[in-house]
Order: sequence, then C-alpha cells, then structure tokens
Amino acid sequence: MVKKKGLIIGAAVVVVVVGAGAVVRHLNADSTKSAQKVRTINVAHTQNYVPYDYAQNGVSKGYEVDVLKAVDKLLPDYKFKYHPTSDEDLLVGLDSGKYDVGVKGAWWTKERAQKYILPKQAVGASIIGITYRKDDNYKTFADFAKKSGKLVPISPQNGQYAVVQDWNKAHPNEKINLKAADQFTVGDAYNWVLEGRYDAYFDVKVNYQNSVAAANGAYHKSADKLAYTPYKGIKTYPIISRSNKDNAHFAKEYDQAIKKLQKNGTLTKLSQKYFKENVWDFVGDK
Repeated sequence: MVKKKGLIIGAAVVVVVVGAGAVVRHLNADSTKSAQKVRTINVAHTQNYVPYDYAQNGVSKGYEVDVLKAVDKLLPDYKFKYHPTSDEDLLVGLDSGKYDVGVKGAWWTKERAQKYILPKQAVGASIIGITYRKDDNYKTFADFAKKSGKLVPISPQNGQYAVVQDWNKAHPNEKINLKAADQFTVGDAYNWVLEGRYDAYFDVKVNYQNSVAAANGAYHKSADKLAYTPYKGIKTYPIISRSNKDNAHFAKEYDQAIKKLQKNGTLTKLSQKYFKENVWDFVGDK
C-alpha cells in the first residue's frame, strides 16, 4: 500500500493525497482575514455647500467628497461610506460616534482642534477676500487696508476674525477697522456695504459666487454694484471624531494618502474641476 502526503500552500489551497484518493480543500483564511481588516469609515458631509460638499440625486459630490474618495482608493484597509446631512447633524453625529469623519469646508480653530481630531494635512482651501462697492475698485486686500476701510463686523468665534487680526498685527500702519459682530444675515452685510454703512464684507469667494455672481443667486440683483477681490486661501480640514480610539491611527493614514495626492497632482485637478482655479495657489505654505 502506497501512501503519499503532499502539502501545497500558496494560493490558499491544501492538497492531501492518500493512496489513490485526493482531497482538495480551499482555505479562504487569508481572504477572510483581509475582509475582517477592512474598516468602514462613516463620512458625513453638508448637502448644500456647492462646490465643496453636496448631494445630487442622492449621490455624494463635491471637491472635498472627491478628495476623500481618492484617499479611500489609497487605503485598502478602509471603506468610506458617505452620508449627506445638515451641518448640525454632522457635528452631533461626530460627537456621538455615529460618524467618524465630517467635511464642511471647516477651518482649523483652537476650539475645534481640542474637541475633535484635525489631521496635519488639509483636504482643501477656502478663498477669502472682500466684497465691496464696485466703484471703489480695490485691486488687492492691501489697497483696502491702506484706506483703513470699515469692515462689516465679524464674530470673534469665526475664523475670519483671527485672519484679520493677523493682518493687523503684521501691518500696524495699515490696520483694518475691525469690530466684533452683532447678529446679522448675509443679506444685511451686502446691503450695509451698498448703503455705505461699511466699506467691505469679509466674504468667502464661493459664497459671493453663489449668492451674488450666479444668475440664480439670492442677491444677484446687486451684481452690477458689487465686486470681489480675493485675499488668501485658508486651509480646510476633515473633522475626525474622538469617539473611536482607532480614529487617531486613521488620521495618520489619511495624512500619508493626502501627501501622495498632492504629489501626483490629484488635488490640483480636483480643484480645477470644481473651482475652475487652483485654490492651493492662494495658500502660502502648500
């Protein structure tokens, strides 16, 4: 009686030959282990902030969403699931652990960094500048500062307040007239500028484009009287929940992926697609 035993390991197959009989067993241990390693990252995003993050026919779209989709492709151990939602639900969901990541064109702030994980690498940038009466024709933000223009008040909790403060510290002889904000609507701000109550409104470029420049904008009727001049780009970051201890490791993986996307030109291509310009050109330190 002849007995042979053969063991072949490689493609997850074990062949055992005993006498004239053969038993072939397919072992899916490796694939099962791999599947178990893949972690779902629940990503919440605002659903109306075009072109940063929005939903169209139930599909998640936007610059920040597409950047995260590119990140997902570089991280085989993760699978991203997207949830269009309101700004309020996004934050509540991050606090409760319902969502792991939230994107909403968020700037870095001290308070936000203490409450959530903000990775080192930005996902994008938000161009800010001034909306003013077209006849004033400010070519640069510095032109406005030289005239000591009065700016529509800004809430001290708003990241824009710190940006203007930084300008004033760096330019003591060309300070912007900055006041803490009262409660007002964007419509109030545009009207106050038109009326001459203030000389400019520190505005996000996308908001100006959507509200004033766009034919269907809520304040398009003032488009022939207002103009916009960009100042600089403020980096935007994904907000990562601290509810899951593994999210700190995920943030590091995200950072490495973003570096690759910067290097291979993906971030620039997506910026051109959604903003028709490279927003990274407005950021001092890329």
